[in-house]
Amino acid sequence: MAVSMEGPLSKWTNVMKGWQYRWFVLDDSTGLLSYYTSKDKMMRGARRGCVRLKGAVIGIDDEDDSTFTINCDGKTFHFQARDADERERWISALEDTITRHSQSPSFPTSVTSHPITTTADFDTKLMEADAYLQILIKQTKALEARTDACEDEEEKKRLQSLVDVSNAMLESIKHSIVLMQVAKYACVEHMDSGRLTTMNGVPGTEDISTGDQLSNSGSGSTASLEQATEAIEEGGGQMTVLPVDTSTQTGSHTSSPISGPAVTLALQVPVLPQTSYSSSEDEDFFDADEFYQASPEKSPSRMPNNFQDSLSRNDPVKTLDQDFQEEEKENIPEVSVTGATPGKENPDVMMRGGICIVTDSSGSEEESTENMENHQSVITHLLSQVKLGMDLTKVVLPTFILEKRSLLEMYADFFAHPDLFSSIPDFEDPKDRMIGVIRWYLSAFHAGRKGSVAKKPYNPILGETLRCFWDLGTDNLDGEQELVTDGPIPWATRDNVTFIAEQVSHHPPISAFYAEHYNKNISFNAHIWTKSKFLGLSIGVHNIGQGCVWVRKYDEEYIVTFPNGYGRSILTIPWMELGGKVTITCAKSGYSCNIDFLTKPFYGGSKHKIKAEVLGPSEKKPFCVIEGEWNGVMYAKWATGQEEVFVDTKKMKIMKKKVQKLEDQGEYESRKLWNRVTEALSSRNIDSATEAKQFLEERQRREARERKEAGVKWETKLFHEDGEQWIYDNPLQKRLELQDKLQ
Repeated sequence: MAVSMEGPLSKWTNVMKGWQYRWFVLDDSTGLLSYYTSKDKMMRGARRGCVRLKGAVIGIDDEDDSTFTINCDGKTFHFQARDADERERWISALEDTITRHSQSPSFPTSVTSHPITTTADFDTKLMEADAYLQILIKQTKALEARTDACEDEEEKKRLQSLVDVSNAMLESIKHSIVLMQVAKYACVEHMDSGRLTTMNGVPGTEDISTGDQLSNSGSGSTASLEQATEAIEEGGGQMTVLPVDTSTQTGSHTSSPISGPAVTLALQVPVLPQTSYSSSEDEDFFDADEFYQASPEKSPSRMPNNFQDSLSRNDPVKTLDQDFQEEEKENIPEVSVTGATPGKENPDVMMRGGICIVTDSSGSEEESTENMENHQSVITHLLSQVKLGMDLTKVVLPTFILEKRSLLEMYADFFAHPDLFSSIPDFEDPKDRMIGVIRWYLSAFHAGRKGSVAKKPYNPILGETLRCFWDLGTDNLDGEQELVTDGPIPWATRDNVTFIAEQVSHHPPISAFYAEHYNKNISFNAHIWTKSKFLGLSIGVHNIGQGCVWVRKYDEEYIVTFPNGYGRSILTIPWMELGGKVTITCAKSGYSCNIDFLTKPFYGGSKHKIKAEVLGPSEKKPFCVIEGEWNGVMYAKWATGQEEVFVDTKKMKIMKKKVQKLEDQGEYESRKLWNRVTEALSSRNIDSATEAKQFLEERQRREARERKEAGVKWETKLFHEDGEQWIYDNPLQKRLELQDKLQ
């Protein structure tokens, strides 16, 4: 056994509901991580269980520097090292072994040039073949439809010949899958009968044993194949070389004599378990999300490199140029216009300063579990190309995991409850104003995650902008509406909350955004630098930056920071959670708030929990503690002992933003910029969505090269850098100060 690393680790077990000491041995030659109850048991070969590392995925947690997980065979094993350094050593060794065994045969070429074929390998190949079959069926149907619609006889004849070839290929693949099934069951029958018919195709090793016994001519004793297998399992996958007398007769059949060296070669081949196992399956903790229960039959398989490119290709004839030469469709599905005439009869449409405004009626169309499972192979293959801790900023992710909106639009969801934001200046007591800021802040996150399936918004293009506003219903519709012509949205009124955002940097990716309510003299300026990190079974997004709430009436500034985001269970049905510590502070009043976004522990606990402590000036004991779920109900407990519902997001109606009609937006405004990608995703045309997305990304790269060659620096449109902050060029504070000087 080629041991590359061994030592103690703790392993989570469900029997004891806690961590249990185990001695682990990493065998690089077989790709197995075996574990024993002690080092002494390891010396005696009493293996407790093992983890098969081929195709495995290692996961870590940003919130804990000593634990890690291994996902394989549809199960997730949890381990704990003594410290961060020890975890790093194990992970490094495990990653090397996983990489080697995922890209090459499982056994050294010195033993045999043919890897052992197990039923799990058959299942993997069958899944791959079936995936290709479904792709080809889809392509053939699209080709048949195109042929039927073709009016040109010559073209139709050419297309029909392609259809005939495709159908013939379909039949061949179907026949091959049937043969693979037959071969699989034949192999299983031989294994069940206790016969080793062929050892990896090595010549001269057929029928090593006849019947159920292996003979030991040296001692005259016999051992059953089942006992031999047990010995292999306990011995860490190794078999002792046994001299075999192959002249044993069974009935009328006599096995052919086999030379000693041939037998030795066959018996030295390690026998691997078909799946990771433990002495008691009930002992181990396996991840089981409520959305998906993984099983070995449904475990993701690794696909060839070209699988991602061929997935869901509906129209193999259509090219990128043809796609972008087509006439632009009328509108994206996320904006609906009811009625033909703006006015009171049509509340979704209004005219402001000669601009037609529509209400955003976008919904959150959740991806079905079935559709996500269809793409697991691509996710698995993608993750095999990255390392733990790698920055994912430059990694191109598959289009099908995208949410149908830009990240800039997700930031606009901070104001999904604009009434809470605009009410902050109404409180006369600084203590109440701090509570108002906290209530608005904690109510902001649930609106950005409407569905249970986590999707990734578009990475904003450099220079991309977004403009929108919220009508609080306080406008005097019968009288004259006074517009804020020098504000972020010139067609918004003084009683609207307005929002504007810009992608000010691409490397690193920085988004800046600004919001204000003119009549209430309150504004919010923020920037967020996103840094994505690969964590194995999760993706962590660190949100670096801060925001500032400015209240003119009291000349106060409230500085807020942002939690990190985590995309969990990315191999099955992904879900989103927030984590990390954030603060809200007001230097003038002295009030502060510390908020913990608590990630779900793997051994119990609930999702989406928060705990906030609000402190007064120079106080160390909080006068208010807020607990609950950031996407559910949060409760406040005051120092007086009083308890009350602080925020109930389940009962809070999300106010819809208002935007310009698509045709009136500028080329780099978010909705118009991503229109083709959004349309393709809405119609589930992944291929067209990928092409449209690549077009935008390549254009951005080309423009960056041209600027570099010309020695031109990128100039932002709406924000400027001030130290480490990004500030809106024409904020409310600046405009009001100018008005005061002119009066």
